Amino acid sequence: MSRAFVFPGQGAQTIGMGKALADAYPGAKAVFDEVDAALGERLSSLIWEGDIETLTLTENAQPALMATSIAALRALESEGLGLATASYVAGHSLGEYSALAAAEALSVTDTARLLRTRGKAMQAAVPVGEGAMAAILGLGYEAVSEVAVEAAEGDVCAAANDNDPAQVVVSGTKAAVERAVEIAKGKGAKRAVLLPVSAPFHCALMQPAAEVMAEALAGVTIAAPKVPVVANVRAAAVTDPDEIRALLVEQVTSAVRWRESVAWMSEQGVSEIWEIGAGKALSGMIRRIDRAVAVRNVGSPEDVAAAKES
Repeated sequence: MSRAFVFPGQGAQTIGMGKALADAYPGAKAVFDEVDAALGERLSSLIWEGDIETLTLTENAQPALMATSIAALRALESEGLGLATASYVAGHSLGEYSALAAAEALSVTDTARLLRTRGKAMQAAVPVGEGAMAAILGLGYEAVSEVAVEAAEGDVCAAANDNDPAQVVVSGTKAAVERAVEIAKGKGAKRAVLLPVSAPFHCALMQPAAEVMAEALAGVTIAAPKVPVVANVRAAAVTDPDEIRALLVEQVTSAVRWRESVAWMSEQGVSEIWEIGAGKALSGMIRRIDRAVAVRNVGSPEDVAAAKES
């Protein structure tokens, strides 16, 4: 049996996430302390006692979700179920940074600072209200890519997240994405809805953010990961630090190839995937991608105990 650890992206955040883990496991608490120190502020207080609107700001949500994921991993480690039990790691968008921290390619301190920079840069790349994203349900990736091309009309519109066989997200200028919603409905999409996001992620409009990240990533040490990281851009494993650095820059403007990434891991013999951190969004996607893969969520002390028992 081969296992992979995967890490959630933006949208999974909730007030209170990771608090029970920090209370139960000193190693988990230490992660939140390290992130607080890295950012020079009490992000943990916002995560556990703040308001959801502030936590949902991209610059806060990204390091917060990473901290929660790595805290859950530290809890697993304390029970002998850490990285050594995984053949691959992967993450959805910002979750790829969590995966790299899990695999010790990046330090938690550097990861927190990179994600704060990434969040600010992605938010600043496009003025609020000028970009949009929409989820298209019931049309495959190829069909949605064609919808995006048709909807662009000189604007930017692209398939941004290939989440699973039934869900693809488009991103771009607001007018183009709104056109894509109508075109997709006309082509038989079960649903096509605008998403409550603050910026149009993973499309060409994010190029200014990619340039910021290129500079930020040039200043950090990336080590060879302890286990291979399945990259969003490649939908295959990477281990070379220079390649990882380049792909993280490319990831800002490129599609998240999640469906293909899960399928690739399955082809390598992965039969069990654990979603580490907040929420269960990836687990649902994985089930729709490959029903043969067993899925487990690890986001609470109870989840850690259940994993240990199994």
